[in-house]
Amino acid sequence: MSDFRIKTCVLGPISTNCYLVYNNKTKDAVVVDPADNAPYILNKCSELGLRPRAVLLTHGHCDHTSAAADVCRSFRIPIYGAAAEENLLLSPSMNLSSHMWAEQVSLKEDVKLHDGDELDLLGFSWKVIETPGHTAGSVCYYLPEEGVLLAGDTLFENSYGRTDMPTGSMSQLVRSIVDKLFPLPDDTMVYPGHGDATTIGHEKKYNPIAFYNR
Repeated sequence: MSDFRIKTCVLGPISTNCYLVYNNKTKDAVVVDPADNAPYILNKCSELGLRPRAVLLTHGHCDHTSAAADVCRSFRIPIYGAAAEENLLLSPSMNLSSHMWAEQVSLKEDVKLHDGDELDLLGFSWKVIETPGHTAGSVCYYLPEEGVLLAGDTLFENSYGRTDMPTGSMSQLVRSIVDKLFPLPDDTMVYPGHGDATTIGHEKKYNPIAFYNR
C-alpha cells in the first residue's frame, strides 16, 4: 500500500481547497495552495504530525495564496510556482487581493517552474503541467504513480475555471484541458481548487469543456 496521503482543508471566504499532501511513513509534507488562515494550517500539520517541506502554488490568485508567506516563514520552506505567474503573484491588482482581501498579497517564488518539470518531493514523483487559461501561469501537478492530479482552478467537477480576470483566456483554457489533461488515464483522481474531487474519465464525459467549440 502506498504511503501517499492527501488532506483537504477548505479555507477562506470563497471555500478554497488547500491540500496537505504527505508521506504517511516519513510525515514529510507539502502545502498546496495555502488559501487563508495560516494558524489553522499550522495546527492541522501539528495535529497530523507533519513536517512541511514546501509550498506549491497552482496559480497566483489571492484566494489560493493568502497564507503562503506565513506558512513559509513558520516552517522556513520555499514557494514553488510557475515562472509565467511571476508578475501576477507580485501584483495585488492582478492577483485580486487589492479588490477582494483585507490585506494585499505580493509573493515571489523561490523555485520557478516550467512545463514538463519533474519534481522529487516526499519520495513521490511530481510532473508540472502548464495549463494556461484561468491565468497565464496556471499549472497542475500530476503524480502518475499515485494517479492524482492537483488541478487548481483549471478543472472542476462538471465545470472549469473562469477566464474573465487578468491574464485569463478561454481559448487557452480549452486547449489546456482538452489537449493536456483529458489524455491522462481515466481513473486519475482530480483534486480541484474548489468543490469536490472528480476523475478525468468523468470529466471527459460530462464536463461542458469537452463539447466546447474551439
